[in-house]
Amino acid sequence: MKGLALFLLAFLILYGGLHAYAFLKVRAAFPIPPPLHVGLILLLGLLFLAPLLIRYSEGAGFETLARGLSHVGYGWMGFLFLFCAAALCVDLYRVLISAGGVAFRQTVAPLLPSPRLAFLVPLIVAAIATAYGYGEALSIRTERLVIRTAKLPAGVDRLRIVQISDIHIGLIVREDRLDKIVAAVQAAGPDIVVSTGDLVDSQLDHIRTAMERLRALPARYGKYAITGNHEFYAGLDDALAFTEGAGFTMLRDEGVLAAGAVQIVGMDDVPGHGLASPTVSPEQTLLRGLAPDRFTLLLKHKPVVEKESLGRFDLQLSGHTHRGQLFPFSLITRLFFPFHAGAYDLPGGGILYVSRGTGTWGPPIRLGAPPEVTVIDLVRVAPSAPDAAGPF
Repeated sequence: MKGLALFLLAFLILYGGLHAYAFLKVRAAFPIPPPLHVGLILLLGLLFLAPLLIRYSEGAGFETLARGLSHVGYGWMGFLFLFCAAALCVDLYRVLISAGGVAFRQTVAPLLPSPRLAFLVPLIVAAIATAYGYGEALSIRTERLVIRTAKLPAGVDRLRIVQISDIHIGLIVREDRLDKIVAAVQAAGPDIVVSTGDLVDSQLDHIRTAMERLRALPARYGKYAITGNHEFYAGLDDALAFTEGAGFTMLRDEGVLAAGAVQIVGMDDVPGHGLASPTVSPEQTLLRGLAPDRFTLLLKHKPVVEKESLGRFDLQLSGHTHRGQLFPFSLITRLFFPFHAGAYDLPGGGILYVSRGTGTWGPPIRLGAPPEVTVIDLVRVAPSAPDAAGPF
């Protein structure tokens, strides 16, 4: 859990910096008497501590309090990020105009927004973006991919796989949001349903109804799931019990033959996977033992492709990135994950598809990255035809 501790430390430092920046913008825009200074600092301090208070109240069994705090605290988190992003753009504009004035020895004061305007414009932009993003988070898109392959057995002309990923069932993503997800999956008519990690995101004491809704998902050839990083954060034993209770077969560094047609390999999302190692990784061991003439589906939470695995699988399904979830945060996540969202052709003939995710993590909003349920149709072609992928 050392990695988690470092992540939390970095998050708190960054989050504290955003609060300090917002405080300075308010103080520059409005003359605030000392008593109100103290009140504003206390309010921002409380909002800064909200994620910790949420986890504490949830752990102590105060679920109603935790849910209320989560909507306020995580909603504020998204709003604050958008406000600071917009305010930084205004500040950058001020710096560039001022630098231009110095360089060309021109008076640029009329072009510079006042401190109050430099606060109000980002405030309005953030409010509008937050409201829009809340609606976008509830608008589930169905993305479609068709893969033509000669690796399906005779008699299986079409096989439909539906991917869900990064739902983060917990304090915010509950039955109401889950109903929309279940409806989208049901409408697709899947043969196989796969969950590529982060199905859960917190303690799992009071979400039995969510488990029952997922259990009702139709999939005539089975439902399969892998762990994401949040399964470990939520408590692995409870997360596994929830996922299996929802009717999924957990694949933890193991493979199965589904419908007698598709080899599905599922990898655990544990520290160290995907890193360079002098020994053969569990993924490579599994893939080398599979029949090369059957379609191979690889499930990995993070969109990381091992070079030694290229050519040994036909399709890798991943998630984790959320496509950044909030613009412009997506510009940062793209730096860490070049395979950010959508379909990518890989050397050796395989395809990687990265889901934007079906739920939300943290702020219950999305901006420029709507949630998705992914429908993949495997279509059998004659053995002489090359494999191909494309939209409907």
